[in-house]
Amino acid sequence: MLILTTVLTTGALTLTACGSRDDDGGSEGGGGSKTTVVIGVDAPLTGDLSALGLGIRNSADLAAKIANKENVVDGIEFKVQPLDDQAQPSVGQQNASKFIGNKDVVGVVGPLNSNVSQSMQKPFADAGLTQVSPANTGTELTQGDGWKKGDRKRQFDTFFRTATTDQIQGAFAAKYLYNEAKIKKVYTIDDQKTYGAGLAASFKDTFKKLGGKLVGNDNINPDDRDFNAVTSKIKSTGAEAVYYGGEYPAAAPLSQSLKGSVNIPLMGGDGIYSADFISLNKKSQGDLATSVGKPVEQLDSAKKFISDYKAAGYKDAYEAYGGGTYDATWSIIEAVKIAVEDNDGKLPEGDDGRKAVLDAMSKVKFDGVTGPVSFDEYGDTTNTMMTAYEVDKGKWTPKLSEAYKP
Repeated sequence: MLILTTVLTTGALTLTACGSRDDDGGSEGGGGSKTTVVIGVDAPLTGDLSALGLGIRNSADLAAKIANKENVVDGIEFKVQPLDDQAQPSVGQQNASKFIGNKDVVGVVGPLNSNVSQSMQKPFADAGLTQVSPANTGTELTQGDGWKKGDRKRQFDTFFRTATTDQIQGAFAAKYLYNEAKIKKVYTIDDQKTYGAGLAASFKDTFKKLGGKLVGNDNINPDDRDFNAVTSKIKSTGAEAVYYGGEYPAAAPLSQSLKGSVNIPLMGGDGIYSADFISLNKKSQGDLATSVGKPVEQLDSAKKFISDYKAAGYKDAYEAYGGGTYDATWSIIEAVKIAVEDNDGKLPEGDDGRKAVLDAMSKVKFDGVTGPVSFDEYGDTTNTMMTAYEVDKGKWTPKLSEAYKP
């Protein structure tokens, strides 16, 4: 993967204070001076998950560019500030501090990983800084640990997401395997991280309710790449499939090892829905994944996004979260627009600007790349569309899409 750095690095170096004016008297999309507003972007831009992270970075950058070109908010120029969290909670927390310390930043898009988000949520909440993730699916991030017992409480009023929850995704996967793939016996594995464990738990709960049998369960270290021990155990269980809660760097060799032991499919969530899962796995044929939303290639609402992304010349694919990232970034842009309109055409400066943007998030509602975009009382997306995919001839092929309610 080639990393597009020139445009984004230049953008990061030319950030000006919120409320200040550009020296050249304006930018593309309109004449006169422009107030520069910065949107932070946090994602793994290096390391094993960089394919997804780079798609997030580029899609956020594209949203800012289009907003400027179309002069969506009169008098405002948007810029992005991307930071690499390396998929590590500790680095994500450091990045949160950097975003908070930069008073130009009125909102942050990201991160990719739910466990990274857990390290960022409270600092953002304390600072009153809006956060919108296109990828975090851990249900507890918005509804608290009590959601499993029906005790749902919003955790942070600064946190929003355009990706639906693991509760929905895990249940959708179980329903697909049981009803569509006709698989009744499943062995489950997860990587013990927030995302993977939560996804597997939701899957198991629904699969059992449907009448399916869980023939075994294991935990793995997401940094491991040798899974012969666990896959040899699976052979004697009669499992017809393995459900894996985790991400593609471990899922790919796990699947390859599984096929060498017993020829059954591996299924996972959006964490394995990446072209890299296939390129890292020579035996991926027949494997399954779920991902949020419909494939953007099938959506009329995404045609402009796809065309604009191609025209922008990004070397990295927009990947699974491109459309959701564009919508997450655009939700902040829409909130800025509302805040400006409510303040006589100007964005309040400093902390007042952040508060105005946060207050406006509850009013955000628009037709996005992935469909209608709005947020419920927990900050969750109201769009629960899910898609099941199967690897066929080296590509992820969509099999079923539906709006799912558990």
